[in-house]
Amino acid sequence: MKTRTITAIAMMIAIIIILGFIPPIPLGILPVPLVFQNLGIMLAGILLGARKGTLTILLFLVLVALGFPILSGGSGGVAVFAGVTVGYLVSWVFSATLIGLNQKAFLATTHFFKQFLIIWLPGVLFVDIMGSIGLSLMTGMPLLQALLSNLVFIPGDTIKAFVVVIIARRLLSLSFFKQL
Repeated sequence: MKTRTITAIAMMIAIIIILGFIPPIPLGILPVPLVFQNLGIMLAGILLGARKGTLTILLFLVLVALGFPILSGGSGGVAVFAGVTVGYLVSWVFSATLIGLNQKAFLATTHFFKQFLIIWLPGVLFVDIMGSIGLSLMTGMPLLQALLSNLVFIPGDTIKAFVVVIIARRLLSLSFFKQL
């Protein structure tokens, strides 16, 4: 692996960790808070591509499993993979992969809405559906109720996807990311 690639992966993991320092926002109606780390997951996929973005998220989740308190709110350890957020955490890997697989399509268009959909569908819709499934399985909540309650995340996650498109448009034009 090139030094540039290792550096990019390490920087992206650091960004995801830093986003975890932003305190989670409890919603009251769900045992799952609003977090900002999923913005970093979307960025990893679009900036690093499918293979490197997926590796980034896998390494991040390994650090979580090893007990590093790097999830929002300072949680970490294997227990989080048996909790109500398991669906979201597992979906992050696939979200980064799906976004990364569409990196070329993102770069091939200048149409903002198309770029937004490339980020939003796997980065928001897929993650919230998978999170709902995990929430339903871990709490016994009916799946439809879990899906409907997850609608509360859509506005904030949509704004995060919008921000990711703006950042990605800028950064993907830099030689650093073109050479990855």
